[in-house]
Amino acid sequence: MSTLEDVRHERRGASRQVVLLMGVAGTGKTTVGRRLAEQLGWPFLDADDLHSTSSRTKMAAGIPLSDEDRAPWLRRVRRRLDEHLGRGESVVVACSALRERYRQVLLEGLAPAHRVHVVHLCGDTTLIEQRLGARRDHFFDPALLASQLATLEAPDSALVVDVAPSVEVVVERILAARSFDPT
Repeated sequence: MSTLEDVRHERRGASRQVVLLMGVAGTGKTTVGRRLAEQLGWPFLDADDLHSTSSRTKMAAGIPLSDEDRAPWLRRVRRRLDEHLGRGESVVVACSALRERYRQVLLEGLAPAHRVHVVHLCGDTTLIEQRLGARRDHFFDPALLASQLATLEAPDSALVVDVAPSVEVVVERILAARSFDPT
């Protein structure tokens, strides 16, 4: 038999939410994610922080990651996501999640216990190339954009948000399009 505290914990856990901001490099996943998490009062998880040294080195050299490179990285991101949810926290996650099977690794089994919102950040290729060219101190070689665009499998049921406007407008559009329970 469950105690009252167990029931309260189940209710808290059941109302947790995940926002997955996905898309190719240069769409502002980290910037938008930090701002969105701040607005919602939720933790922010940046998948880029969990890349291995060897994967960072490959990307800096302009070598696309293989599925074998991505597999342990996606598992690390999922473990971190599970840690947040296990603490009863909703979370905003920024991760390229370019293929459906990558999103499955990240999100499989979360719904219906947790509300999952997939937001596909996208934009004009020229704009994204300009943003990548202006970035400093990032391991991603802008020449990899073409391979990411070729790899991208756009999700069918995601909220699609154009990243051409300011970060504030992008965040407002996400907030307006989805209902988020307060934490």
